[in-house]
Parts: sequence; C-alpha cells; structure tokens
Amino acid sequence: MTSPMIPQTSASPGWRFDNSYARLPATLYARVHPAPVRAPGAVVINYALAHELGLSLEAMAPDAAAALFAGQTIPGGADPIAQAYAGHQFGGFTMLGDGRAILLGEHLTPSGTRVDIQFKGSGPTPFSRSGDGRAALGPMLREYIVSEAMHALGIPTTRSLAVVTTGEQVYREDRLRGAVLTRVAASHLRVGTFQYVAAQGDVATLRALADYAIARHYPELSADAHPYLALLRAVMERQMALIARWQLVGFVHGVMNTDNMSIAGETIDYGPCAFMDRYHPETVFSSIDGHGRYAFDQQPAIANWNLARFAESLLPLFDAESSRAVELATAVLAEAPSLFEHAWLEGMRAKLGLAGADAEDLTLVGELLAWMQETGADFTNTFRALSLPATDAARIAPPNDARFEAWHARWLSRATAHGATVADAQLRMRAANPAIIPRNHRVEAALAAAQVDDLVPLNRLLADIEAPYDERPRDPDGLQPAPESAAHYRTFCGT
Repeated sequence: MTSPMIPQTSASPGWRFDNSYARLPATLYARVHPAPVRAPGAVVINYALAHELGLSLEAMAPDAAAALFAGQTIPGGADPIAQAYAGHQFGGFTMLGDGRAILLGEHLTPSGTRVDIQFKGSGPTPFSRSGDGRAALGPMLREYIVSEAMHALGIPTTRSLAVVTTGEQVYREDRLRGAVLTRVAASHLRVGTFQYVAAQGDVATLRALADYAIARHYPELSADAHPYLALLRAVMERQMALIARWQLVGFVHGVMNTDNMSIAGETIDYGPCAFMDRYHPETVFSSIDGHGRYAFDQQPAIANWNLARFAESLLPLFDAESSRAVELATAVLAEAPSLFEHAWLEGMRAKLGLAGADAEDLTLVGELLAWMQETGADFTNTFRALSLPATDAARIAPPNDARFEAWHARWLSRATAHGATVADAQLRMRAANPAIIPRNHRVEAALAAAQVDDLVPLNRLLADIEAPYDERPRDPDGLQPAPESAAHYRTFCGT
C-alpha cells in the first residue's frame, strides 16, 4: 500500500530492497508511511557508509537527498513498517513498539549483507501511544556522533547514514528543531521483540520469529539439535562480549532496557549515553536514572538480567515441560558472568600490553583502577599515556606518588615477561587504547552550534574521531577531559 501523500519513486542511488521481516506474521508490525514534513534539509550525510552500502548519494541533488532521508519519497522496493515489541523499562514491563521510527526496508549491500534502513523521528505510528512520533535535532545528532565513534573504536554498533531537519518544531520541555535520523542496523530484532510475542502466548509466532532470527543472524545454528537453546547461548556470547567492549572504553549506555538490547549483538539506541572522563565505576549520566540502575559498573549485571528475560520468552521452545525448560535455560545463563569476565580481562590485558596470561593480572588491573578512582584520573588518557613510547610514571601520576610508582614498576615487570620488550607491549597497547573519544563537552558544543546551522564544530569532531587509535593531529580540546564546570554532566533521553 502506498500513501498518496508520500510518492514512491523508481529513481534510486542503488537501493536493493528485500523485506523479509514484512513477510513474518502481521502481528509483529504495522504498515505505515513517514509523515509529511514542511521543509527537509540535509545536515550531515555519511558518504563513506553509503559507499559501503553500495549507494551513490553524491550524485543526488541536495533537495532530493533531504527529501529521501526525511521520508518524503519512498524508494521503489521499500515496504515501510513500524515494528512491534515490548520491554522492561527500568525494570517495569510494558508493551511498546516503534513509536517514532519506521523501518523503510532491508537493503542488500554489494556483498550480499542484509541491513535494516530505519527512519527515526519520522512521525506517528500505531505504537506512538499519544506521542507525536517526532525527534529533535540534538538527540539525532548525538546518535550520529556516538554511533560513528563506536564504529571507529571497533565496537559492534548500529550506524548512522544521515540526519536531516524537517523545517518544523517539536515540543518537549522547550520548542526544538525537528529532525530525522537514518539508522543502519544488522536488524532491529530486540529482546523486547520476543517478549512482545511471548506475552501474547502465541507459540507459533514465537517459533517463526526465533527461526527467522536464526536464519538471519545465526544460520550455523539451524542444524543444531537444540537450535533455540543454541540461539540463547549465541546471543549471550555476543552480548557479554559487547558489554566488555563498552567497559574497556568507558562507555555508559544509560538506558539498557530490554527493548534496547539487539539480539544481533550491536549497540543500539543511543539516548542518554556518554563516555566517562574521570574514572568512577558508579558513573551515571542519564537524568532519568536516579537510582543508578544503568550505571557504568552495573552494565554487565543488567545485560545478564536482560538475557534472563530473553530466556523466559523462549521457554516454550526449549521444552514442552516448563520445569525442564527452566532448567535448560538456567544452565546456559550460568555461563554469562564468566563469558564477560574472560572478555573483559583479555581486553584489559591488551590495554596494558600483557602477553599471555598470569594469575596476578586481575590484581594488577584492579590496583590501577582503584588508583584511578581515588585520584580522579582520566580513564582514556591514563591508558593512552601508558601506551606511548618513553612513558614513565611521572608523565601519568602527580610527582612523588609512591603508590602509582610501585604499581608502574610491577606493570613494567609483567609487560616485559615472556620475552616481550616495553616497545612490544606499547605497540599492542596503542591498538587497544584510543587517543580520543567523543568528549562530552565537545559533543555538547557541536550540538549547540548545529542548532544555529554552524556545522564547523560537528564536522571537526567527526573528523577527529574517525581513527581513534592513530597518532595524528587533532583538536587539542578533544584530548582533554571536560572542565571542572562540567563535572556533573547530565544527558537526556530526547524522547
């Protein structure tokens, strides 16, 4: 069905749509078109990502590109839908769905990879729950910046293809400029998608959804004797590895609801997210997380909790006998903490340039983190400084810091064990410790400037975070922690 208000065009920069999710049972989605907007205008287009996707966006006129990414023209082959899902939001279960997002379709890249193309902020859907379905420019640019930074850091993530303004205002606490983000994802299958079906007691649709997830993301599991248990284990492995990667760069997601956990193992839904400057394990940025449920140090446990909710949704597929199904799921979930700990410790060994494994490595890491917490050391800069040639203790810690000097001596001894040199260790470290992250004060400055159409800070920031592990000239402000005036930084969900 094509809306008379949103024209469908055969002109294409290279789209190849094949919309498999829209062939699943209709209870999983609703067909809907993006809402018309007054005056779409392009803010940023990710031409490098477009090239990876096989799209020739450079050839498009600016007005045509803006109309495309505002959802005002629908490419041939697209089949726009809003997906249904549920979720535990701060521990409370509710039925949800894409309230301000529309899946344009699934695009096949030149290599045959299938990716979702989703508009975020494209107007109301049947799942909007009295909301306007719109998004503001600031939060959409935040997602663009941080998701692309995460990709550059080598962390699995959704990507951002474009942000366009709508020429309209959205109303939250204030009047804000409206915008639409185009997100690219391996899929938008969430833990909450399975919770939605399980809550309805529809085992046939649950099985169809699980089979679809296996075929799309884990095809090697199709021949497993217990494919649905294998699906739980595979999602768990990816998720715990992902959270370990977050912890290793000081990333705080901020809203780890079950509807924000992708079963493909990607970081998804960048709302009140941010990176730590000073190291503190209880760091919380989100203005709506008053009790620290999603604090930095709680992220592994919350991922485990979310995986338990995923397992609950799949119970009818594990075994017809409910007690046996619970037993099977519990045995799989018991592996989650050790999976995280192994991935995290291996990552910390890389950050410290430690070859092989030593029984004292965990203690060595713990002592450094304890010193960082007590002294307010910058998380990113401390590890990067350790990785630079000719680094000594005096370049990292205050003068005469006996505690750090003793730790540094132990680290040098461990880093040069197994025949390694300090230079060997530091070479490995520079591949694991970024020189730059999207510092919060720079993100805020870029968002503020973009509100008045000054895109220079945004473009400079995006250029700086492209190759975070390289030694290269950068804006000096991006290499420093936020000033003291920003010590109590808060982020907002943007909904």
